[in-house]
Amino acid sequence: MAASDDLYKDVSVLVVEDEQTTRASIKSILRQIGIPTITDAADGRAGLAELARTRPTVVLCDVHMQPVDGRQFLKMVRTAKVPWINNIPIIFLTADANPDTVSFAKEFAVNGYLVKPVSVKDVKSRIDAVLKTLDRSAQSRGL
Repeated sequence: MAASDDLYKDVSVLVVEDEQTTRASIKSILRQIGIPTITDAADGRAGLAELARTRPTVVLCDVHMQPVDGRQFLKMVRTAKVPWINNIPIIFLTADANPDTVSFAKEFAVNGYLVKPVSVKDVKSRIDAVLKTLDRSAQSRGL
């Protein structure tokens, strides 16, 4: 598993999910694929605070939470005046496949949309795609 460890050695993921058991399950999946740094929050408001505190590489976010849901979280992140915040990749991880939710996610540039329940393969594939996009973006800026 050394190759995966190298691939994810600098990757951190924030999981924003209100259901504790689902949050634990997603964190377990992330550990299985080799993500070394995982933080979590129980709703969008706590997620924003955790995002500012930890500066994660990627955010996995549920849609339906209280008091701040995933839509509000995504909108606040994308409209933030701080570039590193509004450019953080966000993957919706939800049981909601409603076309209105999908449309909203596209409008606010969500970086992925996974419908629960998800497999290790689903999560790994989506995170890998986001990391490749980040890598290409860094290369184009000469970083």
